[in-house]
Amino acid sequence: MISFDTFKPDGLTPVYLQIIRHIKQGIIAGSIADQDEMPSRRMLSALLGVNPNTIQKAYHMLEEEGLITSRSGAISYVTIKDSTLRSLSLQLSTNEALTFINAMKQMGITKEEALGLISSCWEEDAFSLPSPDNTGKE
Repeated sequence: MISFDTFKPDGLTPVYLQIIRHIKQGIIAGSIADQDEMPSRRMLSALLGVNPNTIQKAYHMLEEEGLITSRSGAISYVTIKDSTLRSLSLQLSTNEALTFINAMKQMGITKEEALGLISSCWEEDAFSLPSPDNTGKE
């Protein structure tokens, strides 16, 4: 069964969209495989502490995208096709890049500065934010 242990709502984006992104990222990363069982809607609602309609909306949208299929008894499974995997990877990476680019533009960061920041963080494997005093010390 697919785990939501690492799922942390961000408080900004609607939870149903975050659930969808969590599933898509897991598929791309390979931690979610074809035919993996989704938690029941009721179970996931209780686990995340959200309204069951929120879960239903996320599952419905995932079904419309062809990423999950529901079987009798309301059990849902992930459905991954090779073509879906490629387009999903492109879709998510483009969305994340555009979010970053828009944030940088809003802060007045130039393209060159943003590329330098990406390069620096990539090389350092910096996956955590520096402390507010910008020293990197906590």
